[in-house]
Amino acid sequence: MFEQTFKNIDDILHKDAGCGSELDYVEQTSWILFLKYLDDLEQDKATAAELTGKSYTNIIATEYQWTTWATPKDSQGKLDNHKALTGDDLADFVNIQLFPYLKKFKTSAESADTIEYKIGEIFSELKNRIQSGYNLREVINLIDELRFRTHAEKHEMSHLYEGKIKNMGNAGRNGGEYYTPRPLIKTIVKVVAPELGNTVYDGAAGSAGFLVEAFDYLKSTKKLTTTDVTTLQKNTFYGKEKKSLAYIIGTMNMILHGVEAPNIVHTNTLAENISDIQEKDRYDIVLANPPFGGKERAEVQQNFPIKTGETASLFLQHFIKILKAGGKAGVVIKNTFLSNTDNASISLRKLLLENCNLHTVLDLPGGTFTGAGVKTVVLFFEKGLQTSKVWFYQLNLDRNLGKTNPLNENDLAEFVELQKTKADSENSWTVNIKDVDQTTFDLSAKNPNKKEEAALRQPQEIVEEMKALDKESADILESILELI
Repeated sequence: MFEQTFKNIDDILHKDAGCGSELDYVEQTSWILFLKYLDDLEQDKATAAELTGKSYTNIIATEYQWTTWATPKDSQGKLDNHKALTGDDLADFVNIQLFPYLKKFKTSAESADTIEYKIGEIFSELKNRIQSGYNLREVINLIDELRFRTHAEKHEMSHLYEGKIKNMGNAGRNGGEYYTPRPLIKTIVKVVAPELGNTVYDGAAGSAGFLVEAFDYLKSTKKLTTTDVTTLQKNTFYGKEKKSLAYIIGTMNMILHGVEAPNIVHTNTLAENISDIQEKDRYDIVLANPPFGGKERAEVQQNFPIKTGETASLFLQHFIKILKAGGKAGVVIKNTFLSNTDNASISLRKLLLENCNLHTVLDLPGGTFTGAGVKTVVLFFEKGLQTSKVWFYQLNLDRNLGKTNPLNENDLAEFVELQKTKADSENSWTVNIKDVDQTTFDLSAKNPNKKEEAALRQPQEIVEEMKALDKESADILESILELI
């Protein structure tokens, strides 16, 4: 149901003059979906309060509630077409009354860790791009049919919302920065293994995929007490994001997954001087895929002891500094980090090896990130101990990864299993740091156990393949002649 609804909404938005790409479709679907979700959430809270003999005060004033402006119903429970706004009336109400009302929550909320504040922030950053009030009416009617009341409904919706974010990533305009393949994130979270009570941080949060997966992981580790639920909701997940759309999508993604007031801040992480980071600012866990390939200005580089324009290298310094002693991290970075010979890269590898135990490197194949040709590795490290040896695992698959054939969790199952004991295998090996060049600290992932490529094929095998290709060509030609 959710999937078909999302497709129908995209078809409507495709016709609208204000929406030009998949990025716009996601953004516009998001704010309407969010208001419907909020309405269902308020209904659930009112019902729960009633059952315990308490009263519940709605966050949203009556005239701005979904059931008042978006989908007023008649006595039969059907849309009341006499009361439901459409066309210019609907567009004017949304642009002139609804959005300004919701923006005000940012200043009237009691504190930044409330859903009221997040509502204000979201609608301060967004604007309604759907120019036709008739298109807007169609989208509202479709979203009104969705229900977010049961756990199963919420799970299905959040899963499909992730799919929309993925499509946004594939749509270009740097959208790819917002999306890391979910099987990879799940695997990183499993290996880092955060525990209830840990603080989890992503300084390049994007669509908040790492925080969402860490939330799901921690929710399933044990039966949660009321205190545990409060800890997860308020004092566990922290993020920063520079780009407006990614920040909004990330905030809504977390709310739609069940974290009511995500601690995500709209800021440029790299604009902060890392020498200002104090113990109170540090976190137990860092999970991140910082943007790579970016070039930071000279004034931003001044915030770091190792000066470089490479965004990911600055983020890595930030992550090392912001981890608590004993803290654990899983960070995706370009594989060239392991071997680059420039002074900054050498200094950064030395810093990592001397200040942290880089215990595991996962070497990923090309195509892991759809639309990005770069090869990446995942660095797993703990702060506070020097690295004595590094266990490498090279993911070798018998297929090429791409949009139609993406990475899946099963691809990474052997890595997860072998990582527990750091065993050697055809795909894994251990490097002693004392054996590494102490001037370059080159950590290139060179697998000593990889089997040689298969021997040249036998002539008969090649002949058989040529025959098969000839037959296929003849069949195609015959089909074409039949059409003429």
